[in-house]
Amino acid sequence: MEAKQEFVATGRRKNAVACVRLSAGTGKIEINGRDFEEYFPTVSLQTVVRKPFETVSAVKNYDAHIKATGGGKNGQAGAVRMAVSRALIQADETLRPALKAEGLLTRDPRMKERKKSGQPGARKRFQFSKR
Repeated sequence: MEAKQEFVATGRRKNAVACVRLSAGTGKIEINGRDFEEYFPTVSLQTVVRKPFETVSAVKNYDAHIKATGGGKNGQAGAVRMAVSRALIQADETLRPALKAEGLLTRDPRMKERKKSGQPGARKRFQFSKR
């Protein structure tokens, strides 16, 4: 039996983590066992996920099986985008300049700021009373 070549990569954004298994195929994207249009119902999130494929004109060349955990839908979409970009580079190193020019290989370092003691949130203060 012939083993199908798979490319595995991980992407992160905020508290979301996505693990992608990319293999040659027809362009089917599956996230957590569900179709990707069902998992990300809004067009903007679908566009974020498709961006790496569209950048390198490989929309119908690969099948992607993705496991996304943590965070919200927005963070997961960003994590999937990064993981797919990294997997595409494993598949073909010549795609790196195109993906890098679009900023798809840069990890977004922004995280939620921690809550401080003596305050109700990260920046918000309790109401000041002069008297």
